Amino acid sequence: MVEWITTDGLTDYDAACAFMEQRATEIAAGTADEAIWLLEHPPLYTAGTSAKPADLVDPDRFPVFPSKRGGQYTYHGPGQRVIYVMLNVGQRGRDVRCFVRDLEAWVIATLAEFNVRGEIRDGRVGVWVPRPEKPRMADGSIAEDKIAAIGIRLRKWVSFHGISINVDPDLSHFGGIVPCGISAHGVTSLVDLGLPVTMHDVDLALKRSFDAVMAPKPCPPAS
Repeated sequence: MVEWITTDGLTDYDAACAFMEQRATEIAAGTADEAIWLLEHPPLYTAGTSAKPADLVDPDRFPVFPSKRGGQYTYHGPGQRVIYVMLNVGQRGRDVRCFVRDLEAWVIATLAEFNVRGEIRDGRVGVWVPRPEKPRMADGSIAEDKIAAIGIRLRKWVSFHGISINVDPDLSHFGGIVPCGISAHGVTSLVDLGLPVTMHDVDLALKRSFDAVMAPKPCPPAS
């Protein structure tokens, strides 16, 4: 059983982390169901375990929170759907890379419900959207913008932290950091792509696509 939790308004980051850690402990102990928590945060930056100080361009712009998740700096704020995944990875192949691939596939399946083609790239975390209408990159390749970030942590094979999808955040807020350490590409959102999508629309798409992608199953070998 996976409990879906939706919190309206803006959730304090430290309070969210405390809840996740407690719930992960309970899931590992078998005293609580797995959970997916959908929420928004006030404007803030988080520093993952691989964050580089130089990537915090404007340290006084928003509060900065050290985070136990993997990855580098990221932004959270209103208009961004944060999806915290408290799931038993031990029942999903016991393979961290496979689990992250499943999370990426879940985001891609969710975006596809809005006719957005999300893609992943070797060496670049998160989910990306090709932007052929933009000027090409210096190497001649099609421009790409990031629409979703992924960063998790495991404790006793239970995940916490998770995913953020840009629905309609203030994209200028990403300017205070080098998002995930990647400076050559920009960020986008569903509304920035011209789609009048609401947070509720995204929540429904996440729920519709969850079982097909994230149900417990053996992990196939990486291609």
